[in-house]
Amino acid sequence: MANLHDGLLADSGRVADAPSHNWVYRALPRRLWPYAQLARWDRPIGWQLLMWPCWWSAALAPQALAPTALLTGLPSLWHLFLFLLGAIAMRGAGCTYNDLVDEDYDARVARTRSRPLPSGRVTRRQAKVFLMLQALVGLAVLVQFNLFAILLGTASLAVVAIYPFLKRVTDWPQLGLGLAFSWGALMGWAGYWGSLATAPLLLYAGSILWTIGYDTIYAHQDKEDDALVGVRSTARLFGRHTRAALAVLYLGAIALFTLAYLATGSDGVGPSWPAYLGLALGAVQMVWQLRVLDIDDADQCLRLFKSNSLFGWILFFGLIFSALWQLSVPVAP
Repeated sequence: MANLHDGLLADSGRVADAPSHNWVYRALPRRLWPYAQLARWDRPIGWQLLMWPCWWSAALAPQALAPTALLTGLPSLWHLFLFLLGAIAMRGAGCTYNDLVDEDYDARVARTRSRPLPSGRVTRRQAKVFLMLQALVGLAVLVQFNLFAILLGTASLAVVAIYPFLKRVTDWPQLGLGLAFSWGALMGWAGYWGSLATAPLLLYAGSILWTIGYDTIYAHQDKEDDALVGVRSTARLFGRHTRAALAVLYLGAIALFTLAYLATGSDGVGPSWPAYLGLALGAVQMVWQLRVLDIDDADQCLRLFKSNSLFGWILFFGLIFSALWQLSVPVAP
């Protein structure tokens, strides 16, 4: 039955671990479907989660100074657009690279064997060319920033390069993903200030814990197949203690985010109460994840994983409303 199912998927041009009713299949010619699947354009949650630390940092950085007629405390719309485009391009490039590295593993896992490379709908050479094209888009985005941000963004490639190999040698591949996916927490600040400070480093550390948490939930979908093929993960490491481990990770993330806000600016400058309200609401969203989590329900794990984009929106709007509140407060003479 599994072989029949895989054959039907291959004939349809779709993959098992992505929605069948997606804009990719409505808007793109069928010959482009495998490339969209390599880049995960049919699964936007990945680039959204990569984007959020960028947007948080871009929204936090301007609040290190008191607002004036020229300095509103609001993030640059141009920077937000660049981070959006960069997240889509580099997430796609990263997924294509991962699929090249993991082709043999993906062929042995039910959820992934219908992907373009293991199913043979794309050759390795075609995937490599597509990888380079996406990387060029990412480079075009990166060079729009200052020199410090360009060098900082380039340094992230070292983390991205080693990530796919971690699940073969450590139980903590989610830590590697956290290091890579959270890099935007540094980039948003660097893009604004041309340097780093304590606040973005704390934001980065909190984002890493958040990423380990949500990707542990995601990894519970594959734990049986992972055990068979020898893939390691925090889902397998934590096992039945996953809820307790996630509580520690999420609590640590909220604590580090709070410290990042407190470290932004001095003499009363920094995010105002809406930002901290956003953190409180984000913590409630995390508690909800923990309360309803069933690690043996793969569909629910996927839904909870995706719900972390809501967490991203909550923190981002908290920072936006923080800037707007500061603008509305009269400046003392």
